[in-house]
Amino acid sequence: MISSILILVVAFLSLIILMVIHEFGHFIIAKKFGVRVDEFGIGYPPKLFGKKIGETIYSVNLLPLGAFVRIHGEEGGLDDYRSFSKLKIWQRALIVVGGVAAFWIAAMVIFSVVFGIGADLPVGDQDVQGLTNPRVVVLGVSQNSPAAGAGLKVGDTLVQVQSHKYESANAGPEVLKINKIQDFRDFTKQHAGEEVVLAVQRGGKDFDVNLSPRVDYPSDQGPVGVALERMATLIEKTLWYLAPIKGVSYTFETTANAVAGLYQVLANLVIGKGAPEGASFAGPLGITVFLANAASYGAGFFLYFIGIICVFIAIFNLFPIPALDGGKLVFLLIEKIKGRPVSPKVEQSITVIFFLLLITLSIFITVRFDIPRFTDFLKSSLSQ
Repeated sequence: MISSILILVVAFLSLIILMVIHEFGHFIIAKKFGVRVDEFGIGYPPKLFGKKIGETIYSVNLLPLGAFVRIHGEEGGLDDYRSFSKLKIWQRALIVVGGVAAFWIAAMVIFSVVFGIGADLPVGDQDVQGLTNPRVVVLGVSQNSPAAGAGLKVGDTLVQVQSHKYESANAGPEVLKINKIQDFRDFTKQHAGEEVVLAVQRGGKDFDVNLSPRVDYPSDQGPVGVALERMATLIEKTLWYLAPIKGVSYTFETTANAVAGLYQVLANLVIGKGAPEGASFAGPLGITVFLANAASYGAGFFLYFIGIICVFIAIFNLFPIPALDGGKLVFLLIEKIKGRPVSPKVEQSITVIFFLLLITLSIFITVRFDIPRFTDFLKSSLSQ
């Protein structure tokens, strides 16, 4: 339970760090253009503490929901030569895009690390050509279960299982090389109440354990009481000097695939086909749970998942919605076309309305989707 909570905390802090990187993108380009930055904050007010260095206050705030940067004159209407509103349109656009670019740069760095260390990713039981080192790995062990009694641990690889019963007088015991989760489940159900021998690999060492699958068992545990995932090495370890090249290339490839996927989803919604089957939504809490689960698959997949999140958040931030970076770019485009800026009061009013809508949507997603995910994660942690 303690390790699960620590993983959850690490996952949450990872999201906060991504938000800090995003705001730093705005911050560094604003500084580059000589704009005064009044505050760079981690978390949202009320303020816990802060320190003024130069002309900028660096603060840590109570609500750990992200980060923010207060750029002088961003709301418009200031004649100060060091204000955001006095810059040329292209300079302001670069400051806005800086936050989005920071996500892509972070993704490139993260994917470069992933290619440097390799990544084992969950692949499910489906037959896929070219899988490298497919195997069934233990993700969780239920308390007071045959798996717990046999000493199985998270991270163990199940290699083989065999029964003690002979299939016939001329045949040996039934043996199953474990390559798929469902095959193992079927085997343990068929041999419920019997003792079986399970070959396990842990830390490069092989050993056998004896256990007896249960005839009666909780519906969420199965006969053995073990949570499993089929893994394969989908990103192989690359030479260190090639890893950055592959990391950058993979970022562009992931971005292109994400844009194509989002376009297809939106196109289907427009023509009335609806959302993809099984589609779901996730807010900050849900993404934190996903990250915590990803950590169960190892550092490679954890970093890989963070890289994917960077790409998707970057794309989302470019949506032409007021309160997002894309919305700010729309206002700058209108200013370019009209030859004068949108009234600061009008822009702020529209931004506040859409911000409240986004907050409302976020609360709905949190209640409808994220809290059940979080509850399930805690229940799973308590049962291990």
